Amino acid sequence: MALTLLGFYLLFSLINILFFLAFLSFANARNRKIDKAGFPVSVIICAKNEAENLRNFLPSVLEQDYPDFEVVVINDASTDNTLEVIEEFQKIDGRIKIVNVQNNEAFWANKKYALTLGIKKARNSHLLFTDADCAPQSNKWIAEMVQNFKGEKSIILGYGGYFKHKNSLLNKLIRFETLLTAIQYFSYARLGSPYMGVGRNLAYTSEEFYAHKGFASHLHLRSGDDDLFVNEAATPTNTAICFNKDAITRSVPKSSFQSWFQQKRRHTSIAKHYKPKHKLLLGLFYSSRLFFWLLLPILLIAQVYPVIVLLALGILLFLELLVYYKSARKLGETDVVWLFPLLEVFLILSHLSIFIANIFSKPSHWK
Repeated sequence: MALTLLGFYLLFSLINILFFLAFLSFANARNRKIDKAGFPVSVIICAKNEAENLRNFLPSVLEQDYPDFEVVVINDASTDNTLEVIEEFQKIDGRIKIVNVQNNEAFWANKKYALTLGIKKARNSHLLFTDADCAPQSNKWIAEMVQNFKGEKSIILGYGGYFKHKNSLLNKLIRFETLLTAIQYFSYARLGSPYMGVGRNLAYTSEEFYAHKGFASHLHLRSGDDDLFVNEAATPTNTAICFNKDAITRSVPKSSFQSWFQQKRRHTSIAKHYKPKHKLLLGLFYSSRLFFWLLLPILLIAQVYPVIVLLALGILLFLELLVYYKSARKLGETDVVWLFPLLEVFLILSHLSIFIANIFSKPSHWK
């Protein structure tokens, strides 16, 4: 029995090592020097009850150093004064275009319907998406993201991080999980199998959108306007990644574990609609993480070849540290790296709880 457990432990160790070797494709990546883009761009922001966030963060979009862009702001049937705030900005800056989704429309497909109206309103074919609670971290955000629209590239995956809150373990957990997710989707894209992007920082062309009939294939799902569209439309040849620090956006993180837990439940429920190969790889990664950490204390307590057990642990932790540190330096998240064993175990347990919770009830969706 002990040798069987050791065998499984070594198998899961090997699987984890192979995954993190694959993640080095992003960790070791360098930014490409590309000629600056000069074509017009439409920034699209969907806002539902986001009056305060628009006041705080919309200026950082309007202050972008880019020669030709408009900002399409969608009021998705808000019940606060979101529309009034957008109209106030429009009076100051004529680059703002307003799409006002009425209550009698909002029930149908929800955010995806609102986004579709925004895309139809956009006058430019190059579309850059972010959220109302997001702020570009430099005035070069538009320029850095859209310069990747070269040749066949019609989908650009960016990094959407979260603001840092000092002395908050939850904040570090949220940013660590966001870092790990980015490492995965950037690495998969570099290895020729893009599978998702985040709506906080995502770009694609209207031609790509209409070629796939927009969100038609998953319109019945209330979430997934970003990752499901990318999972369907992205290919090894049409997808690029952008991880320049000037291209990062950051948004407001959840302030309670319960609200973050509900958010992750929504995201996890969408993953089951990914392509089979992506579901297989993601499931294998998280299950191998879970069983590795479950078997580790059992084998150590039972003193089953502890030297071999600790050697496998040491190799894996070194490789993980290398991937996390190199990736975090690129994305401005280095402060979470030094807590990664603790955060990783907590994250694995959280994912297990989310998986179990989603079996017994459906998560709520777009506000």
